[in-house]
Amino acid sequence: MKQRTITAIVAILILLPFVIFGGWPFVTFVYILATIGLAELMRMHQINLVSLPFVLAAGLLWMILFPYWSGTAWLTQTEIIMLFVLLLLSYTVLVKNKFTFDDAGFILLSVLYVGTGFLFFIETQKAGLDYLLFALFIIWATDTGAYLFGRKFGRRKLWPKISPNKTVEGALGGILLACIVAVFFQLIHPFSFSMAVVLGATILASIFGQVGDLVESAFKRHYGVKDSGKILPGHGGILDRFDSLLFVLPLLHFINFIQ
Repeated sequence: MKQRTITAIVAILILLPFVIFGGWPFVTFVYILATIGLAELMRMHQINLVSLPFVLAAGLLWMILFPYWSGTAWLTQTEIIMLFVLLLLSYTVLVKNKFTFDDAGFILLSVLYVGTGFLFFIETQKAGLDYLLFALFIIWATDTGAYLFGRKFGRRKLWPKISPNKTVEGALGGILLACIVAVFFQLIHPFSFSMAVVLGATILASIFGQVGDLVESAFKRHYGVKDSGKILPGHGGILDRFDSLLFVLPLLHFINFIQ
């Protein structure tokens, strides 16, 4: 617990200046986080980071993260993604199926998952620091509430085959604490929405944040690893810490809470 606390404090102290200052330093920092996150997924799937598939994957990831990316002068965004798919599939032939169709599909989905999630990290910071802080507070409150309520009242397992320690009571407690935090946030720094809208968005965000956490747990359970990486002592990897955020931020944009 001491190691986790120290790591969390150091991580926040590193992250906050980039988040507050914004601009290209923040975008560059997100590029680094996203690339590490993608590398974590590749290692789980046992794809060599010194290989053509990873180079192609990183290239597409960086293009997705580029602000206002809509393609190039020659190719649209969709055409570039399709070209990426064709190159990956061609590679399966060149290496005589040592790299398979399943590998190509995994890489494409991984790039879209990590790239889209971290792209909305950039977009949210540009929309306003208050939106990003709101999302972070909701995620932290959900995690804290789920832990505390789960330990105190947890009886029914939420999804034991994926994450055996999570309980239904903990999940509901996470949503409750997230709503309490959202009420205080709205009273102190109100958005241009009614309290009902803020609470509705909070409930959805809390649920999706927990789904994002379960998705990451499913990855690790499938590949037989404890953490996605080791870059954060006591916490695991980048995806272990950003799994909820990668679900919550796109959701808040999709429902137009963040515009």
